[in-house]
Amino acid sequence: MDDKDFLADRFEAHRRHLRAVAYRMLGSLSEADDAVQEAWLRLSRSDSAEIENLGGWLTTVVGRVCLNMLRTRTARREEPLDVHVPDPIISSPDAITPEHEALLADSVGLALLVVLETLTPAERLAFVLHDLFAVPFDEIAPIVGRTSTAARKLASRARSRVQGAAPAPDADLAQQREVVDAFLAAARAGDFDALLAVLDPDVVVRTDGGALRPSVMRRGAKEVAGGAVIFAQLAEATRPALVNGVPGAVAISDGRPISLAAFTVARGKVVELNILADPDRLRRLDLAFLED
Repeated sequence: MDDKDFLADRFEAHRRHLRAVAYRMLGSLSEADDAVQEAWLRLSRSDSAEIENLGGWLTTVVGRVCLNMLRTRTARREEPLDVHVPDPIISSPDAITPEHEALLADSVGLALLVVLETLTPAERLAFVLHDLFAVPFDEIAPIVGRTSTAARKLASRARSRVQGAAPAPDADLAQQREVVDAFLAAARAGDFDALLAVLDPDVVVRTDGGALRPSVMRRGAKEVAGGAVIFAQLAEATRPALVNGVPGAVAISDGRPISLAAFTVARGKVVELNILADPDRLRRLDLAFLED
């Protein structure tokens, strides 16, 4: 084995971790893969003999790459961010695939990723690296161009936003599925009262329709229940799925998926529902388990 092959093997040992970092930073699987590839290119051009801690070095590089991507994304955005549902991690309802385990190691649900989208790039980096991956602030500071104290404040501000806006799901996955199944059954039956029984009074629903369809945010149990009844009439069937490690569902019409829903169930009620209805993004999802 030559030096390049040896370096490539060492890099591959860190790939899943790096992809997990990049996914939390960017909320996009394709961009996460781009960031990881850029880290490899930078490593291949570096003197690896001078790198004492390869894992730490690669995590820092990926952090820098993601920060630049977030800043570019923010600079190009001319209007406030519309409803946007980050890329979901989808698995069979029976089990999370090994490929997805690293991505979901800390149960990073879509609800959390939606909140991370509202942070500044520097806040997001500080929170993700420190709170989710235990990177010291002394190592985060040079990435964001701040002091260690300032980096700590960035993470603290982000943490406050996350704790106040990202609901923590119930621990029992089976009970979560029971609530989701009850919601879906009530929606298909057009049973408004049964829907209200499983919805939190302050439930929030985000629907990301992409560039060609309207994106919608609904709040409150009555408004959400009304929308659920109408939408259920469009879907011929729904198939259960795990979406970022929690119960979800794929709605199907004419043999193709028309939406993917990720539920957040807390205290036995649906408190948040994030729906991806962008046909372009739905076509890129791996839904092979639906054919089983």
